[in-house]
Amino acid sequence: MAITFSDLHTESGIKSLDEFLAGKSYISGDQLTKDDIKVYAAVSAKPGDSFPNASKWYDCVTSSLATSFPGKAVGVRIGAKADAPAEAPAPAKEAAGDDDDDLDLFGDETEDDKKAAEEREAAKKPAKKKESGKSSVLLDVKPWDDETDMKKLEEAVRSIEMPGLLWGASKLVPVGYGIKKLQIMMTIVDDLVSVDDLVEERLTVEPCNEYIQSCDIVAFNKI
Repeated sequence: MAITFSDLHTESGIKSLDEFLAGKSYISGDQLTKDDIKVYAAVSAKPGDSFPNASKWYDCVTSSLATSFPGKAVGVRIGAKADAPAEAPAPAKEAAGDDDDDLDLFGDETEDDKKAAEEREAAKKPAKKKESGKSSVLLDVKPWDDETDMKKLEEAVRSIEMPGLLWGASKLVPVGYGIKKLQIMMTIVDDLVSVDDLVEERLTVEPCNEYIQSCDIVAFNKI
């Protein structure tokens, strides 16, 4: 029978896990099982020293997974949102009337007047906008359990559309105990797409969170 706990992203949820694990190395006793994998995936970080039983269990599961799946790259778990890039200061507004005071509206336009007028017009033209950079990102998308429909999970991921985002190739990678994760490439325009916001505001909320438990950044490269 599957064992579940309350929200493990809260202190009360970790406390209930800590109390359950009193005198135990794993959820179901002395051996790693599918229940440990599911609960481990739902815990966002190692419990602190105030939860000794849960902390010891977390280390045991981490060690067991490293032994069972040697050489697997460990992704970077998405945490708090990244700070928004600072906006460039707006150019100072050109003082109105400074040049107009020197113009003789009723006199003949000289060559110097024409040259000055051309220079003023050139100064008013906006500078050519610098082209935004792009990045290639490899994302691990983890399901809730081995019963999650991975085809629908991928459809949920690819349903996310926004300017500057292009989904690429994907594949299913075994994690263990019948559970697989989706590994998918995407190309983003840096100024238009924040990977943190994409994960926290689109991929891990309704309706996508029906299939998606969490997302990890495996690789992030500038193009």
